[in-house]
Amino acid sequence: MSSLFSSRPRPGLQSDRLSHPLSRRRFVEGLALGTAALSLGLPRFSLAQSSVAPPYPSVPEMHGPHQELVVGEQHVNFTGQVRTAITVNGSLPAPVLRFREGEAFRFTVRNTLSEDTSIHWHGFVLPAAMDGVPGFSFHGIAPGESYHYEFPVKQSGTYWYHSHSAMQEARGLYGAIIIEPREPEPFQYDRDHVVLLSDWSDEDPHRILAKLKSQSSYYNQHPRTVADFFRDVKAKGWSAAYADRKMWGEMRMTPTDLADVSAATYTYLVNGATPASNWTGLFKPGEKVRLRFINAASMTYFDIRIPGLKMTVVAADGQYVEPVEIDEFRLAVAETLDVIVEPREGAYTIFAQSMDRSGYARATLATAAGLSAAVPALDPRPLLSMADMGHDMDGMEGMDMEAQKHPASENNPGVDMQAMMPMARLDDPGIGLRDEDRAGEGRKVLTYADLRSAFPDPDGREPVRDIELHLTGHMERYVWSFDGIPFASAEPVRLKYGERVRLILVNDTMMTHPIHLHGMWSDLEDEDGNFLVRKHTISMPPGTRRTYRVTADALGRWAYHCHLLMHMDGGMFREVRVEA
Repeated sequence: MSSLFSSRPRPGLQSDRLSHPLSRRRFVEGLALGTAALSLGLPRFSLAQSSVAPPYPSVPEMHGPHQELVVGEQHVNFTGQVRTAITVNGSLPAPVLRFREGEAFRFTVRNTLSEDTSIHWHGFVLPAAMDGVPGFSFHGIAPGESYHYEFPVKQSGTYWYHSHSAMQEARGLYGAIIIEPREPEPFQYDRDHVVLLSDWSDEDPHRILAKLKSQSSYYNQHPRTVADFFRDVKAKGWSAAYADRKMWGEMRMTPTDLADVSAATYTYLVNGATPASNWTGLFKPGEKVRLRFINAASMTYFDIRIPGLKMTVVAADGQYVEPVEIDEFRLAVAETLDVIVEPREGAYTIFAQSMDRSGYARATLATAAGLSAAVPALDPRPLLSMADMGHDMDGMEGMDMEAQKHPASENNPGVDMQAMMPMARLDDPGIGLRDEDRAGEGRKVLTYADLRSAFPDPDGREPVRDIELHLTGHMERYVWSFDGIPFASAEPVRLKYGERVRLILVNDTMMTHPIHLHGMWSDLEDEDGNFLVRKHTISMPPGTRRTYRVTADALGRWAYHCHLLMHMDGGMFREVRVEA
């Protein structure tokens, strides 16, 4: 909970961190060995005692549809502390699965854990019983048991897979999926690399959630202080500074609340490697290189750039888009983005800083192993404004407040936030990425408005009805919901098989949420209601209202949720039921 004036350190926070043997820089960057031995499939051990040194083996790949995936445990050491991770076939991240469009997907998952597990194939169109969400059309995989996944592959592109059980995703159970297309692709490249981003904590994810419920700002190490207040007074006067601070206090937030969980506990990884490990993808001069970015993090949005290289976006969430040249992009949790780069001689840093600027993941493109380039400094930490929160007081003058009434279900103790003026803001790069945040550097940042599918609306029909849902929460209690109703108390969203509907999402909270609907595509609309781009995950910044069309072409019970793990577990989850 934020107060009108905050100070540091906070009770109960400093003692945990002082006991950690690593310096702050070492903790953020991680050990140089990363997960080298995991890729070798070696037994449990401390990597700090290993003699393996970079360049280390790549994440293993599995080709073809007839495979077994064994979920188990293994020791890892990213920070100087040995911890137990959940692995697949002895690897963290799990092996890259490669196969072709049109093949039958046949994988048997064997559980060697002492708890239930599951695997969800993120973004796949498949039968409900194959989707891998326990409690819906699937019971989960009990210890010692196996489950056979089998379905036809009706798509191509870059996707990923992860557990949907017991927060195992945060402990390492995630991996990339690459589906080669049946038809030639509309662009050319010479080689491709998977760049799978994630966040690792030595803390158990359930302990992280417990801390957030006790103190929602626990991992925010940069609250606004009394000194900041007097700097604001000097800049804009006492009345304005006090009114601004009072408003943030009433919302129980500070302008630095950009992420619930930060590098105070996270080490950021690329393909299972820490920044110090420096995972390296090779190229030859003159080659076009396809980079398949996947955000498999539990709670972290990444802002990604490659200094010295332009990137041409060619696919989003596995689907082709009209090419667009950019310098940087923000990747929401669960999103994927394919870009093509044309590196020359030497080395280039792939730099992925967390949205709250508390840390970064780092990798390298190089012509030879062992080469590296300079790592940029983290950008300045941006401050949220009232406009970022959907509270643009100037824009609210003369506005019809009756039109802004929210569902009655929101008037309950589980909701402490409400956006008064939500807008689509599809062309907004986001906090920390705007020109004013860049001091005139002029880097082109991708926005949703830049993304256009390389095909027309695949359905073509107008929606027969609208379904409006508000993303809601209570920061002090750290509870999350749709329409103020947590999952445990919510009725399913019911769709009739074959109908075309419009989903309207309004983010009343002060946090950014990546919303994922299982089993069906989400066709994002522009502000005039025209088809813009097909996705499986829609990012919802604070104070936004965004719409997308869904064709209910998959019978069964489907999950619909925020993909920030702590928000999903905290109640921002619904069932969508498609019925005949």
